[in-house]
Amino acid sequence: MQYKNHDDDADEHALYTSAERAKAASRSTWVSVGVNLVLSTLQIVVGLLAKSQGLVADGLHSLADLVSDAVVLVAGHQARKAADDDHPYGHQRFENAASMVLGVLLLVVGAGMLVSAFEKLHNPESLPAVHAVALWVALGTLVAKELLFRYMLAVAKQVKSSLLVANAWHARSDAASSLVVALGLVGNLAGYPILDPIAALIVGLMVAKMGIEFGWSALHDLMDRAADDEEVQAIRQTLIETPGVAGVHDVRTRKMGDMIVVDAHIEVDAAITVEQGHDIAVAARQRVMQRHRVLNLMTHVDPWHRPDLDHAPVKSAPQA
Repeated sequence: MQYKNHDDDADEHALYTSAERAKAASRSTWVSVGVNLVLSTLQIVVGLLAKSQGLVADGLHSLADLVSDAVVLVAGHQARKAADDDHPYGHQRFENAASMVLGVLLLVVGAGMLVSAFEKLHNPESLPAVHAVALWVALGTLVAKELLFRYMLAVAKQVKSSLLVANAWHARSDAASSLVVALGLVGNLAGYPILDPIAALIVGLMVAKMGIEFGWSALHDLMDRAADDEEVQAIRQTLIETPGVAGVHDVRTRKMGDMIVVDAHIEVDAAITVEQGHDIAVAARQRVMQRHRVLNLMTHVDPWHRPDLDHAPVKSAPQA
């Protein structure tokens, strides 16, 4: 994420409240539901009639998108729940868990495609020639999924939702798989029927690979993975520019859905009162939460240019 200046960043985040982000996410997801419902039905029906395993596999991929869209909708609803006694930081991590579910779903669908394709490749003599209509459906699907990907990714970046980004790239994987299926169908129509199950095999590999990547990334987020270095540096810069803050160290972050929880040590003049130091810490917290995707900032106040107990030299034990 680029931070040209802090005022621009504050304006950017002020444009989108949690309710607005949720509304945009819901709208783009419902668009995806409509597109995937039409495409999956068309692909599976035409694939069966035209005897194209690759098109059927691509249709199953689109059908899996319907399930993933449902997961996104449920996750968005759960993540908007207010904090409670059991979840004092809110329910944002429901999005991380949903991303991992998406990854597992993709992995299972991809594995199923691989098994089916291998079975067909073991009996190449039984492979039928496909009908040309399957190619036209594959090409139409390719265009539709690419347009859907571009739309969903634009919304995801606009509202800064990692879950929507994952779902958008899921749509891009469908576009790529439709391209592979189309090439396989061209080969089949040219007299090489084995290319159709090979296309289905490639699609299965693509889907499984993306599932592993999504699931692994979500798992790291659930294990308190830090925000990226650029965002951490931007948060550090906001802290150091707070009036009264003389230094910043030990800035630690962890992901909480699409938000970030931050711990930081700020250094203030050792001669000021406790109340003044507290006021500086409050101001620093407010500035960071206004200008960044920070859910909460916990500050620890240290004296500037004086050793504190946190960083005092460790004395060696006296020799006996």
